[in-house]
Amino acid sequence: MKNPTPYLKLRVLGAIETAEGNSIIARIRNVSQTAFTDEDGHPRSFTWRTIQTWHSRFKKHGVTSLENTPRSDRGKPRKVTPEELLEAIRAVAPSAHAKTKCGEPPRKALLYRLCIEQGLFTRSQIAPNTFNRLVNEHGLLKNENECDEAGGRRRLAFAKPYANDLWQADTMFGPYIQTPNGPAQARLIAFIDDASRVCCHGELFINENTDALMSAFRSAFYKRGVPASLLVDNGSIYTSKEIIQICARVGCLLVHAPLRDGASKGKVERFFRTVRDQFLCRELDLASLDALNRQFNHWVEEQYNAQTHSILGLSPLERFALDRNRIRFLPPNETNDELFYVEEDRHVRADNTFFFRAARYEAPRHLPDRKIQVRYRRSDKDPGAPVIVYYKNERMGRARLVNLGANDRRPRPPAPVPVPPPAEASSVSERQLQTPEAAS
Repeated sequence: MKNPTPYLKLRVLGAIETAEGNSIIARIRNVSQTAFTDEDGHPRSFTWRTIQTWHSRFKKHGVTSLENTPRSDRGKPRKVTPEELLEAIRAVAPSAHAKTKCGEPPRKALLYRLCIEQGLFTRSQIAPNTFNRLVNEHGLLKNENECDEAGGRRRLAFAKPYANDLWQADTMFGPYIQTPNGPAQARLIAFIDDASRVCCHGELFINENTDALMSAFRSAFYKRGVPASLLVDNGSIYTSKEIIQICARVGCLLVHAPLRDGASKGKVERFFRTVRDQFLCRELDLASLDALNRQFNHWVEEQYNAQTHSILGLSPLERFALDRNRIRFLPPNETNDELFYVEEDRHVRADNTFFFRAARYEAPRHLPDRKIQVRYRRSDKDPGAPVIVYYKNERMGRARLVNLGANDRRPRPPAPVPVPPPAEASSVSERQLQTPEAAS
């Protein structure tokens, strides 16, 4: 199986924020028991020491430390296959159950020791950490979730110390509005800052898709800055390739809430309740989506963000302004919109061209036999839509469709620059050489 991508590593690091545990090591150990789905749809899990290494490097060096390096044993066969390991576990399972308390599952350490003692394999064939990783990766043992005394998930009230440390985002079904195709139900996508409870941005859309999320995400970044982490659910738009790549580009941890656990995003859910109780109960103009968005933005900025919060004792805007020196905004740049494009890898051929969306493009720089990254808008289906080329995280420029006829014409040599004729001699020294008769 291939090495985890930087996007998958960021998802694993983001899961530490919501994991259970009283210390960072305890939360990392709990995350190591969780399976993550990579970009190809395969479940992946990692040891706690690996996750601890990623976490330490990310804190010191940022996103660049998560780039993959080739393994020294790449391509070599493993000594113990999962099938052989499963047979060994089944062989020692009766002895393991006999040594544990009634009703408790056997520990992995006990299973590993019994496999070694019965000679099913040796320590040189499989180490304890490798044994634990294979067991977790292939689901050879079933892990049970920790619960409180009432049988439910244990919860504690929390809040981040500074603004933009954490945003919570979710989607809410809104009212029906008039559209050219008839009545349609609007969806509200909103971002709430955890520390200040300020609504960073909220916008209603007809369709709940990736394009709508990217539009709202872009507006939130420009209005309130870049958050350190983003807490979302496991919906299709919140696990899309675009949002994972955007968070990786700007250095934002993408945290996914546990499945069927909407209460973990309590602040944005409470905001939606306020929207229903204070905004949707009004006499609204539902003639168009633009009219509804104007009314919603006016309510958010003039009432919700400006009124005193019962928990904070300040308005969300006043609490957000206390940390304005810590807020990180996108630097002014003409290419900032390209942060919100989806990215794919392409191979440049020897003639400096590559294929993309059934069309042949020419790279903006001379990059033959190299792997490049192509950024584009997923919604742009036109062949003339902008296709931006990046190489080693450096912007190369915009690719253009290949024009075979233009490439066949050789460039003309530059025209010679005309040399002006020499000026007539009229210096003082020449006048001094003239004879007196000529001078008179």
